[in-house]
Amino acid sequence: MRRATRPRHRGGLIALLVALGIVVVAAIVAIVYLANIAGTFDSKTEKIPHAFPQESTRPSATPAADGRTAVNILLVGTDSRAATIDQAESGAASDQRSDTIMLVHIPADRKGAYVVSIMRDLWVPIPGHGTAKVNAALAYGGVPLMVQTAESLLHQRIDHVAFMDFEGFKGLTDAVGGVPVDVPLPFTAQQTEGNPHFDKGLQTLDGFRALAFVRERYSFKDGDYQRVRDQQIYLKALLNKVIKPETLANPVTVSQIVSQFSPYLTVDSGFDSKAVAGLALEMKDVRPSSVVSFTLPTSGTGWSPDGQSIVNLDQGATDALADAMAKGTVPQYVAQRNLQNGN
Repeated sequence: MRRATRPRHRGGLIALLVALGIVVVAAIVAIVYLANIAGTFDSKTEKIPHAFPQESTRPSATPAADGRTAVNILLVGTDSRAATIDQAESGAASDQRSDTIMLVHIPADRKGAYVVSIMRDLWVPIPGHGTAKVNAALAYGGVPLMVQTAESLLHQRIDHVAFMDFEGFKGLTDAVGGVPVDVPLPFTAQQTEGNPHFDKGLQTLDGFRALAFVRERYSFKDGDYQRVRDQQIYLKALLNKVIKPETLANPVTVSQIVSQFSPYLTVDSGFDSKAVAGLALEMKDVRPSSVVSFTLPTSGTGWSPDGQSIVNLDQGATDALADAMAKGTVPQYVAQRNLQNGN
């Protein structure tokens, strides 16, 4: 009597089902993992419910031919995030001023990004308050006036606002295992307890030293100018470290980055995990070499009518940058002024 033989395709079917099961489980794990990261970001970041000025006072976004627009994000760094939220988000006057101001311009083609540092002592018109240092806008009218001042300066619509507490650099730097930074000038930090010393040259900074590096200005002859340069150097080095494949492919590291930095971020209510993830997906092919950082050109320092030490606005260069942003020609603006490596 012949033994019944199993269909030959039986083993292949089982293998296929097992493979499909593995794929499904992996997909579920990935979805849960991403949901957890999104939940961490949304729950740990503080939100600014009224970050923007009245619509009638704002410039409109300039759409590209395919309908996509440039994105402008106003980054404000401060040593006192709590005061920023408690005193400044409503638009009321306060004693809060920003230590660092950067505009991140992401062109409509999403092929790069431009980080424009705005000197905090830059003497500019503050809508409704005459002329003053740009960081006084926060004290005069909170976050909405800070946004309105930046929009008036560069005639660009600000899409998102993010306040960063410098303390967040500590956890973020440690979460990625330290950040290699090429220190351009040797100095001993006067604004940090213990006065850590920095030699010139490449060195890996832990969280404590990274914070001291981006804060320091008293050790330099040109003060805030060098501090801004150092902040740009650190941010570029951090970006290089974060987007390495070995970093992004490590779920534990990514979770640590989001968990460590989110509590030190305060963002407009529309800048949630969905918006961040969507922008990140659009910029997935951008590399650190495509991120250019420079300081909004100025015309030197001087004194205000009431005796304040100020940084003078280079109106011509500022108008040219505003025009380039509107026309999508920032790469040409950068090349013409040799700003590829900063200024």
